[in-house]
Amino acid sequence: MIVRKTDRIIIQGITGKQGTFWTERMQEYGSNIVGGVNPKKPGIVHCGVPVVESAKSAQEDIGFDISVLFIPPLGVKDAALDAIHAGAKGLVILTEHVPVKDVMYVLSAARERGVKVLGPNTAGTVTPQECFCGFMPAFNEKIFLKGSVGVVSRSGSLGTLVCLNIVQSGFGISAFIGIGGDPIIGTTTLDAVKELYEFETTDAIVIVGEIGGDMEERAADYIANLSKPICAFIAGAAAPKGKKMGHAGAIVMGNKGTYISKKRSLEKAGAFVMSTPDQVGATLKEHLKV
Repeated sequence: MIVRKTDRIIIQGITGKQGTFWTERMQEYGSNIVGGVNPKKPGIVHCGVPVVESAKSAQEDIGFDISVLFIPPLGVKDAALDAIHAGAKGLVILTEHVPVKDVMYVLSAARERGVKVLGPNTAGTVTPQECFCGFMPAFNEKIFLKGSVGVVSRSGSLGTLVCLNIVQSGFGISAFIGIGGDPIIGTTTLDAVKELYEFETTDAIVIVGEIGGDMEERAADYIANLSKPICAFIAGAAAPKGKKMGHAGAIVMGNKGTYISKKRSLEKAGAFVMSTPDQVGATLKEHLKV
């Protein structure tokens, strides 16, 4: 999900500590925050915007496109469904440890209504010099200088490191999409690559993946037909089979989801797979010639 400065954004959970802090950072950066939601505090003004009791009320009273959720795990289902039924175009679900059955229900409801979902367990999305949603350090130009390299990452921290390395190498970021590391998420690697590829300012794409699942392998089938250069880093090369890693989704079963299977699939599709994140600059300059 690429969010633009014209998108109208509400914050569900705006009055909490993290909701408040990151709403202020998003506003300072240029994100178009038009309101917030807290069922217990309707009618107040917080971070300079009105707070209402529900996303439905926000749509009726203010109007919005995107909802960013700073909501505890057990409250995500109700909050997400509220936003979906209110007519949201997209949700950014930052919360981790959301019950899997709740995630499945939310994603099913979102698909029925054509709503894009980023997360759960995402660090958010950044469109440099326009806006960001979530808790990425978009305001640091050493990490998110505007440019032409699109980045999709399952990990917020690894994604930040790769963006830093890209900028240090003399390039910039067209858009960053953090898809999240949970086993079930709304936006896949393939979804993000498609959106970045079609984004007008993207000349090259960097995929930051990890062992577990088959999202990178599925994306490879699409990548094989692309004209823009692709490079990738897959974390977990030294992980033993069946070992669960840091992310909830990073578990290898049999021959699927392994480092080798992902590397082979991506390389067969024409992508250059890096062994370490700090190779991204050299890869863009020497191998991909952008």
